[in-house]
Amino acid sequence: MMNSQPVVLELFARKLHDMIDGALATQAKAVRQAAEWAAEAVASDGILYTFGTGHSHCVAEEAVYRAGGLAPVDAILEPSLTGSSEVVKSEFMERVEGVARVILDYRRLTSRDLLFIISNSGRNAAPVEMALEARARGVKTVAITSLDYSRSVSSRHSSGQKLYEVADLVIDNGGVLGDACLRLPGLEQPVGPTSNIMALFLLHSILAQTAQNLLNRGLEPPVFWSGNLDGARERNQALLDRYWGRIRLW
Repeated sequence: MMNSQPVVLELFARKLHDMIDGALATQAKAVRQAAEWAAEAVASDGILYTFGTGHSHCVAEEAVYRAGGLAPVDAILEPSLTGSSEVVKSEFMERVEGVARVILDYRRLTSRDLLFIISNSGRNAAPVEMALEARARGVKTVAITSLDYSRSVSSRHSSGQKLYEVADLVIDNGGVLGDACLRLPGLEQPVGPTSNIMALFLLHSILAQTAQNLLNRGLEPPVFWSGNLDGARERNQALLDRYWGRIRLW
């Protein structure tokens, strides 16, 4: 006898469809504002920086050197915070204050640049401090976070503030407390995390709108071709030459 319950694939897809519909209904204005700031930064020869700790660093990294993505995008990847290795240690390192200040002093962001900070809970010291330190340097910040999650937990920064309270612009990923969205019979802990899926959807939407905004200004957006297309390397080389030495992740 076949099980009449929906398969997990269907349940997860429905949750994500609902979250995307929610983002369309509530986050469009913020996405447009972020894209306008990004277009201004690119037009001013600035860099779009991305930063995330733990699993959020995957979102930050994914937008760099990307087919269909803007060339002047650089991810700030601090090994002790990303969890690419020694993930348990990174969980504690992102709660340590002072790290973000060192990173920004070293990277030397300017007021021409724009910084995207991805943090689902928005409670840990590193993303909060990153936003505060960026503001002190005149750099605008865009946070991609879960407001429901963040409002349900305490801050781990000495200021008592969370990311959504200190960023210049906040985009809500629509995620639930704890990130995972599916409850399975017989299992207490939910499964199916959504934060990176939604953050990638929102970030790529912003960058695509940025390209449109640059076109609206009469500027050619510096967009990479897929490296696996014939002739793409020659097309991309001009962009590599243009920003070489400024994008650390390259």
